[in-house]
Amino acid sequence: MDANGGPVQIRSKNYVKLGYHYLLTHFLKLLLIPFMAVLFMNVSLLSLNQLHLHYNSTGFVFLITFAILGSIVFFISRPRSIYLLDYSCYLPPSNQKVSYQTFMNNSSLIQDFSETSLEFQRKILIRSGLGEETYLPESIHCIPPRPTMAAAREEAEQVIFGALDSLFENTKINPREIGVLVVNCSLFNPTPSLSAMIVNKYKLRGNIKSFNLGGMGCSAGVIAVDLASDMLQIHRNTFALVVSTENITQNWYFGNNKAMLIPNCLFRVGGSAVLLSNKPLDRKRSKYKLVHTVRTHKGSDEKAFNCVYQEQDECLKTGVSLSKDLMAIAGEALKTNITTLGPLVLPISEQILFFSAFVAKRFFNAKEKKPYIPDFKLAFDHFCIHAGGRAVIDELEKSLKLSPKHVEASRMTLHRFGNTSSSSIWYELAYTEAKGRMRKGNRVWQIAFGSGFKCNSAVWVALRDIKPTVNNPWEHCIHRYPVKIDL
Repeated sequence: MDANGGPVQIRSKNYVKLGYHYLLTHFLKLLLIPFMAVLFMNVSLLSLNQLHLHYNSTGFVFLITFAILGSIVFFISRPRSIYLLDYSCYLPPSNQKVSYQTFMNNSSLIQDFSETSLEFQRKILIRSGLGEETYLPESIHCIPPRPTMAAAREEAEQVIFGALDSLFENTKINPREIGVLVVNCSLFNPTPSLSAMIVNKYKLRGNIKSFNLGGMGCSAGVIAVDLASDMLQIHRNTFALVVSTENITQNWYFGNNKAMLIPNCLFRVGGSAVLLSNKPLDRKRSKYKLVHTVRTHKGSDEKAFNCVYQEQDECLKTGVSLSKDLMAIAGEALKTNITTLGPLVLPISEQILFFSAFVAKRFFNAKEKKPYIPDFKLAFDHFCIHAGGRAVIDELEKSLKLSPKHVEASRMTLHRFGNTSSSSIWYELAYTEAKGRMRKGNRVWQIAFGSGFKCNSAVWVALRDIKPTVNNPWEHCIHRYPVKIDL
């Protein structure tokens, strides 16, 4: 921010420290690998007679004991592999589709909206990147809408149970085998919780470790995966179920504050269910392996904390307000996140270039040069960028120097399903699979932004060539995509 580069340099230095923290944390473990390799190689080359000549009995026992203990420590401390068996995305019924015309007609019949607000929504909708076949819950289709608790529960049950029924049908997993359950829904948190609702519906076992995440925004899907992964590191030989959704029924804004009207135009019905496993034998039938999760939280900054904020307007009508600073804040969060992620995924050539640019700017006064942005196309084959809106996708395409092909899944998901919040990254992955583009060894980067303000990443590697599963949400329309979108 400072013309002299002072604060920017300080933040950049912190970003680099944060990015290389992972490597320093695991430095001793990395050193142990070559040491053990040399030790075993030398021991294997020595005969028993040579061993007696080189070591007395006490030294030899100590050496072998140290080698065994070192091996045990290494293998015990090594994190368990987390596999993604399958996932499912909810496809709402066709009678819940909402075209531009239907949206505007229904909005005009709601007396709460002024003519200025209606015209604002029309302009936002046209520029949003959404198509004519997104979905709204039945309660919002009603005239007048009925944002009741009963209707909100009905929406939650339709979405969550729809995704789970499809997942259990495809995987043939007995729900009682699930040991960990993580549900995230930002704005609808009834009592009993949504996680309890799932336990009740599918009669999950009594000792299940269940979690219900609320208020964490559109990036909560990655947070839920990260939490499930942590739980699978602790609890052996079990499954984890991650359910991500958002509820629209009780969160539709019926006022005239423009900053709070934008979510009406972008958010639509959607949800996903993901089945994870830490069982080594499940590798053969799994689609992906989780490689990394990186979480970034900017909540200590006041602007970042307030940029996505649920509040009441001057007429005491509740909605979510989106700040004009949102994209700038998202950019800062992205910078922090990718600086941490970069050393974990980028080839050494890109890391050297990035570090060299930092050194040149920091120590040789090369302040006029722009920060070097690593080429993440060298690290990933597919990008699943949260379909939060056209501006979000545009900004990441520009910042990361991606091609239209790299953001195709995100743009088409926004067009077909709208912003489905934390589940959007799974609709994007389903798009890539439906197009037949996922090959063994391909790396996928899921990146999402959410209130707080947060930027979270998950990296997966495909374990085989992946064909779309039954009930893929794109199976009835993939032949029509990609479509041309006027930008």
